Amino acid sequence: MAVCLGARSDHGDRGPGAAGAPAERGRRPRRARTGAPAERGPPLVRDPAGTAARADVYSSPMLPSSPEPLLGASFVRELEVLQRRLEIRARSGGAGEHLARRRGGSAEFKEHRAYAPGDDMRRIDWAAYARTGEPVLKLFRAEEDVIARIVCDASASLDFGEPTKLDAARRLAAAIGYMSLARSERAQLFVAGDGIAREHAPVRGRAGLAALLRALDGVRASGGTHLARAIDAVVRQSARPGLLCVVSDFFDPGPVTAALGRAAQAGHDVAALQVVAADELEPSFEGDLTLEDAETGALVDVTLDAAALAAYAARFAGLCEALRAFARRHGATYVRARSDEPLEGAVRRFVARGVD
Repeated sequence: MAVCLGARSDHGDRGPGAAGAPAERGRRPRRARTGAPAERGPPLVRDPAGTAARADVYSSPMLPSSPEPLLGASFVRELEVLQRRLEIRARSGGAGEHLARRRGGSAEFKEHRAYAPGDDMRRIDWAAYARTGEPVLKLFRAEEDVIARIVCDASASLDFGEPTKLDAARRLAAAIGYMSLARSERAQLFVAGDGIAREHAPVRGRAGLAALLRALDGVRASGGTHLARAIDAVVRQSARPGLLCVVSDFFDPGPVTAALGRAAQAGHDVAALQVVAADELEPSFEGDLTLEDAETGALVDVTLDAAALAAYAARFAGLCEALRAFARRHGATYVRARSDEPLEGAVRRFVARGVD
């Protein structure tokens, strides 16, 4: 399921491309190399403007095409509201801080756990602290540990759009991680390439947010992708099911929806968040173009006319419909977000477990 990403005319005009090439992976215009590399932004800093949201707001250097922080003050205020409504429908089975929504009697005390930075202080057993001087949390039998596993696609096809799809993917991943950590749950980031390119250690609670954002800040788009292999690898190594969010453009010829289905059958609460560029939704170019595969560098010459653009639109719609059909079949979530639009709406639809 691949879609053309971009194109240029024989005179060097840049354009979004279309599906004149029959089964090619995402393509984009060829660009000349510039001499000096782009300057990096400032180091990770804490923005005190977020104090009104009762949460820390973090800025981090973006790719050159986007000056926005991963989590700005207004975005965090929205996330603080949404995290109270987020419900993870898979449970890991381990003792933790999240109260499961079950019928039956009240929660039964099970054991204490040592307090860790970022834990909700309201859960501290103050009587035990007075006796021992050591802060501990009370855990109950009806409570279970929850983990959000976030698979962020970092293939070269995401380095497209203004701002790029990778910028949007990283901000969506940061938003999901923030909401999980704000609830004293765990979050873990996996960077997908040709399988799992990088796996970061899970973090817990608000204290783990800085580490998650630093990890996302280091994600760069390059190389090819095998998203199905990455999803299968995450499911295989997961000791218990949890929330599994895959953030990608899903321009992958592999059996991605089959891998997502296997994750759902394994008990994971699956969410597919698709990021697309405006030029991919509404290509407006025509004529003779040369397309370059964003991930392999292969070139193909195409003639874009009304029929070719219609074929592209049908192919792109087919990709979205395949993701939509998967979500409906497995009770999963499918949200599509444009990289050039505010992401708050996409996050709201994710929390509401919508199917776009």
